[in-house]
Amino acid sequence: MKNAVLLLADGRAFKGSAFGAEGESIGEVCFNTGMTGYQEILTDPSYCKQIVTMTAPHIGNYGINTEDVESKRIQVGGFIIKEESPITSNWRSEISIGDYLKNEKIVGIQGVDTRALTSHIRDNGAMNGIISTLDMDIASLRSKLDSMPDMNGLDLAKEVSCKNKYSWAKEQNGKYNVAAVDYGIKHNILRLLEKNNCNVTVFPANVSSSEILDMKPHGVFLSNGPGDPAAVTYGIKTVKELLGRVPIFGICLGHQILAIALGADTFKLKFGHRGINHPVKNLDTGMIEITSQNHGFAVDLKSLPKNVISTHINLNDNTSAGIRCAEFSAFSVQYHPESSPGPHDSRYLFNSFTDLMRDAKKN
Repeated sequence: MKNAVLLLADGRAFKGSAFGAEGESIGEVCFNTGMTGYQEILTDPSYCKQIVTMTAPHIGNYGINTEDVESKRIQVGGFIIKEESPITSNWRSEISIGDYLKNEKIVGIQGVDTRALTSHIRDNGAMNGIISTLDMDIASLRSKLDSMPDMNGLDLAKEVSCKNKYSWAKEQNGKYNVAAVDYGIKHNILRLLEKNNCNVTVFPANVSSSEILDMKPHGVFLSNGPGDPAAVTYGIKTVKELLGRVPIFGICLGHQILAIALGADTFKLKFGHRGINHPVKNLDTGMIEITSQNHGFAVDLKSLPKNVISTHINLNDNTSAGIRCAEFSAFSVQYHPESSPGPHDSRYLFNSFTDLMRDAKKN
């Protein structure tokens, strides 16, 4: 196996073997604690420009299939694992994860002590890194790494968003017409909106409020996505202009953009929340939900204006996991209720959205 190296911005280096395509990849190194769901993780647009470390030691044991992708291609900048499972054991498997990465020209590294790497990121924070199978010289890699900007102030939604609007389903038999703003939307979100009686039209991230209102939607959905929410100034402007005119439901980056549009602030977390087992408390019901999360920024709870209430709290660090503004019929959560991958505890939120649209329709 060909040698590979991972160099972090603070100088820590990890040696391993090439996994997937050969070459070099630069991005923010983060970790995901999910024991399953690697295919959905690879194809989640929220991971644009990020090198993902899987904390589970064996990756690839159930292979890859064409049905479980969450976008049209692999979105991660690079992939780090302890060990690839050489045998795939699932009747749905069509290709190994190593060949999948190779075919899509995604550089990876295996043989890394991912426990040590994860501990390092937890202690020192998420930082940029470079994977190389071509250049083993640390000084050379450091010079390449120095040219990479960090996530603060980086607008990545425009890089992963669709270029033109489109209808998700061929048959539009739903009761509610929903405009979904694509900051990096996942396929299962669209499937669940359709399942919940919605006709979904997907718009690019830079859509104007007038374009959305022209379709006379019953509701607007703000999707997940990568990067710094404060940098998505065009999205914030559009949401500000939509407030009070149509019900709004946001998740992940959409949650942060809605919060900023309402007057709150956001900040970068030390190492982010990425996994499928994050506990969140619903402050309305007192129930604990196990959630799927993938984000590096959070809403500052102290900055919430008086007309916005906190509805959900992340129990790992007490950061914002959900807000609601009854004045403008708008709510959002920080996590991924579509659960691909992850538990189904939060799928009730899609019903909450249709209830909001139903009430607005009556009025």
